[in-house]
Amino acid sequence: MSTSTLPLLDTPYAVSGEAIDAYRSDGHVLLRGLASATEAATYRDVIAGPVDRFGRTARPLAERDTYGKAFLQVMNLWREDAEVARFVFAKRFAGVAADLLGVERVRLYHDQALFKEAGGGHTPWHQDAVYWPIDGTRCITMWMPLIDITPDMGVMTFASGTNHGRLGDAVISDDSEAHFDARVEREGLALSVPIAMVAGDATFHGGWTLHKAGGNQRSVTRDVMTVIYFADGLVVLEPANDAQRRDLASWLPGLTPGDYAASDFNPVLS
Repeated sequence: MSTSTLPLLDTPYAVSGEAIDAYRSDGHVLLRGLASATEAATYRDVIAGPVDRFGRTARPLAERDTYGKAFLQVMNLWREDAEVARFVFAKRFAGVAADLLGVERVRLYHDQALFKEAGGGHTPWHQDAVYWPIDGTRCITMWMPLIDITPDMGVMTFASGTNHGRLGDAVISDDSEAHFDARVEREGLALSVPIAMVAGDATFHGGWTLHKAGGNQRSVTRDVMTVIYFADGLVVLEPANDAQRRDLASWLPGLTPGDYAASDFNPVLS
């Protein structure tokens, strides 16, 4: 499909004051109909091709570790495919991210396809910003299913009110699941209830918002595309761990701590 025939995704989406308040209080919000069913289906076909080329593994699910069972993960597809870039650069989505963050402009951190295979495992509790060498309180992720999904396919669960900072150092793993399970229980954290979403609905969550997803108990792949944004004007922080050092090299190439976070990989999107 030519990029000229793809939906442009530039028409604005009106974010209500209630949604903004919910995001800033809870660290997450669900927005219905951010993309139409037709738009989502069209881009599902566009995104699935590169995911199949770059993300497939010959290893059976049973032979993978917890992270490998959670999803097929392919990042920065916009660098590989001009049609995917049209989705990632969508002004509609970036405008929502800016509204929720309360800023004029957001930049791209990276995109990330997360296709959870039929029978795929759970995604353990984690905080995204443990990976990022920038201010996680000024970052936000859009998580959009490209097909209709039900809770038993791996819909997100969020721990509300955990969006203000680091709760631990564990990256996605069995250790992070155990660590945060204990913390949720000990502190009585309020959890969102996974609910059905139709293609084109989207959740947005903050960089430090604690979240997880269940396994996919259905016979079809859960096709989800995510885009991570950050407020324009951030500076690169000194990496706090190996994951942040890898992210600095991968998603902020050529930059060092103290630099304005604006590499060629991080265009302004709104």
